Amino acid sequence: MKKLNTLVDDIYKKISVLGEGKPLKLSDKVIDDFGESMKEALRHWSTPLKRGGATLRMSNIGRPNRQLWYDIKTKEQEGETLPPSTFIKFLYGHLLEEVVLLLVRLAGHSVTDEQKNVKVKGIEGHMDCIIDGEVVDIKTASGYAFKKFKDGTLREDDPFGYLAQLAGYEKGNGTSEGGFLALNKESGELALYIPEELDKPNITTKINIVKKSLLKKAPPDLCYQPVPEGMSGNMKLPRGCVFCRHKLECHKDSNKGKGLRIFQYAKGLTYLTKVVKIPNVKEITN
Repeated sequence: MKKLNTLVDDIYKKISVLGEGKPLKLSDKVIDDFGESMKEALRHWSTPLKRGGATLRMSNIGRPNRQLWYDIKTKEQEGETLPPSTFIKFLYGHLLEEVVLLLVRLAGHSVTDEQKNVKVKGIEGHMDCIIDGEVVDIKTASGYAFKKFKDGTLREDDPFGYLAQLAGYEKGNGTSEGGFLALNKESGELALYIPEELDKPNITTKINIVKKSLLKKAPPDLCYQPVPEGMSGNMKLPRGCVFCRHKLECHKDSNKGKGLRIFQYAKGLTYLTKVVKIPNVKEITN
């Protein structure tokens, strides 16, 4: 049985023959199974879960408490609507995860328990898989996000709660040495990140804290504090808030109660919580 820590090297070694001009021999069964997996990924993508009135799941238990509070308390029609481009991103994320699992199998590593249901203290989730006896979460990431897995710095910046998610799946399976197999969508590079035990939260304690915070009538404290925009004294939403669909409601008291002011910079939209000096770019605040 192969070991998890050699996974990436084994994948690279297996497909290196392509660079030598040699064929990568694939059986009809391997090809047919991969095609079925891609079909299932397409079906899953085409029927997204309803937004609003969300429930606690292993996939969201590690997110900031305030964001979770809004996720669960708001109705489906409230909050920002996801743009079509985001759903395209979701689609190729699903498809690339199947590509990664294909490579794992080709390299001779075992893949079991795909989408197995796991339950811890009433919180359920469907894990990606077990590879070589350990829980492994497959992640497809931009070059920026990929560095967290490659360099092992996810513990320093984990806005989606990946470490808590992994801890929950491991708790449900009685294992403790799993991790993340990440694919850089820009370069095709792979990285295996196996976090230290101390980097993962105590999932039982985490679940208890989250459940307690959701009982409150008012939302918890801000997930992230505003950060400076340049040297003018202006303040803006940090990266962790920019992609949250609740940001307008969450920061409605900013700018002395007028709410966020949105400016179209060349680098993209910037959401200002405090405006000392009007930026010399177009404002698109509604």
